[in-house]
Amino acid sequence: MKVYKKIVLSLVTASFFVISCNDDFVDTKPLDQLSESVVWTDASLAEAFVSELYGGLGNGGFDEQMLASLTDETIFTHPGRNITTHTEGRINPADPGWINGTLSWANMYSRIRACNLALKNLETPQFPNTNNIVDRLKGEARFMRAYYYHQLLRYYGGVPIVDKPFALSDSDFLTARSTYEECLNFIVKDLDESAKLLDGKTLQKGRATKAAALALKSRLLTYAASDLYDVPTAKAKSKAMAAYAKPELLGFVSGNRAERWQKAKAAAKAVLDLPGLGFQLGLTAPVSADQASTNYINQSLGRNGGQNEIIFGRFFIQSKNENGGRVGLFNGPNGYNNWAGNTPIQELIDDYEMMDGTRFDWSKPEHAKAPYENRDPRMKSSILYEGSPWKPRSASAAPLDPANQIQTGEYEVVSGSTKRVHFGLDTRKSSIEDWNGSYTGYYMRKFTDPNPAIVDQNSWQQIPWPFLRYTEAILNYVEACIELGEDTEAKRWLNQIRFRSGMPAITETGDALRQRYRNERRIEMVFEEQRYHDARRWMIAPTTLGRKASIIVVKGTLKAGKNVSIYKYDPTNYDYSYTVGKIDPGKENRNWDDKIYFLPIHRDEMNRNNKLIQNPGY
Repeated sequence: MKVYKKIVLSLVTASFFVISCNDDFVDTKPLDQLSESVVWTDASLAEAFVSELYGGLGNGGFDEQMLASLTDETIFTHPGRNITTHTEGRINPADPGWINGTLSWANMYSRIRACNLALKNLETPQFPNTNNIVDRLKGEARFMRAYYYHQLLRYYGGVPIVDKPFALSDSDFLTARSTYEECLNFIVKDLDESAKLLDGKTLQKGRATKAAALALKSRLLTYAASDLYDVPTAKAKSKAMAAYAKPELLGFVSGNRAERWQKAKAAAKAVLDLPGLGFQLGLTAPVSADQASTNYINQSLGRNGGQNEIIFGRFFIQSKNENGGRVGLFNGPNGYNNWAGNTPIQELIDDYEMMDGTRFDWSKPEHAKAPYENRDPRMKSSILYEGSPWKPRSASAAPLDPANQIQTGEYEVVSGSTKRVHFGLDTRKSSIEDWNGSYTGYYMRKFTDPNPAIVDQNSWQQIPWPFLRYTEAILNYVEACIELGEDTEAKRWLNQIRFRSGMPAITETGDALRQRYRNERRIEMVFEEQRYHDARRWMIAPTTLGRKASIIVVKGTLKAGKNVSIYKYDPTNYDYSYTVGKIDPGKENRNWDDKIYFLPIHRDEMNRNNKLIQNPGY
């Protein structure tokens, strides 16, 4: 053993002296990396770099914790995820609560730096511009930089504008926050340039296009004209804003709102004028309820024509087993061995209209007796509720539910000659994964593949996440028309969405039309990360996002003479009662604080950059 050690030591020593005499050794290139000088001399490598810019999009909105649970759409079922830090108004610079990677300050700036590197190196390309590849890559990089800045702008207000990659030779790496208006103009300029560069270019699904650039511009200008970003209006509605010394960081301190709405209208119309986009539009009367439900499912799945809705999306490949393909698992019923993560609350359910366009009202006996009948068909396509037909259960659960229906209540059944209470398979007292049951009595159906083979945690789906879709541009156009007093034009477009959804025309004008539009947007865009931003920019958050979440309690009592041993939803056998209650405050006790109109800049970022100014209320 001692001899062996001496031999090894001698070989290592000899190798050291041989290597140390070889000057080439210190210039060895890593085998798993490429130098910057190489990347930008090769078109394929440059394209690969630009492709990686999309990595900051993550899973889109298909993370286990969804932004919907920070709104009056859903609550998050599982404890310990920092969701309630936000919903209960406790966020602060040291503890901002749950922060998605697609809105993280550090994450976004990391991606912006990569965009800046791409744009700098594409200024003087060192490879042939075959098929105008340089323009395409520049257009994509500009769009992605605009997208990441737009994320920062709508969560934090004005941020430092960094339009170049910092180098070690730079004397100062610290940058102050630009005003909201400066940031908006910078992003819009990027989008205008991107639209020009990408005009006429054919790209793969999931990449930036001219349409995507125009659609994002429409969103930005619609936001910019809204209450939250008009400082005089915001100050009148928010004590935190009224006391803030640097309001120009958060909105327009001067200028004409009507002009901003005109710009928003023009930007939206530019999207509407693009050919080949949209789905089931141009109708002059409502389709049937069944067709409407099918229409909405096709939109949310991006299939059977619904793919024409998606202007910019995140697409998933089943073989890669990406978390974005598990949205059904994350949110589906526990009785199907799913996790029930983001579950709809009663406030959302109540906002689905009746089929005749009137509001649902618990005080009306006919509504309270059968709350899920004759409702907007989009509810059936978006929500799983008591008695909803769904997929076949697992082999072990199938004997308990041969009808394949959602069970969210408690019901009388007969065992032998004895009545007993059966707790639904999709409740928190289920015999199947009770810990994953919904607290609210509802589950999310939208974005879930109805394929019976895709049932539980062993299944993956390929449903795209819609960052930008055509209907959003329509709604932006409608909103601008309403704010400009052009009600007839607004209703012409809004009713096309209604007719596609099986709903009657809206006839109101003025503020009544505005309120109907806002509810239509809430229903049409549900779970698409729109409500969080809409409630804030309209400054209605105290009466919407700040409400205590409500639940439904369903009970089925056997009618006289009925004998049921295996439960299924059946009004001929059961009398049903539906009671609205509030979520246990120990689970979630929602509270709105005006400071939440903008997120806090994290303490670590403030410590890194002494030129930053914190947002109001923090």
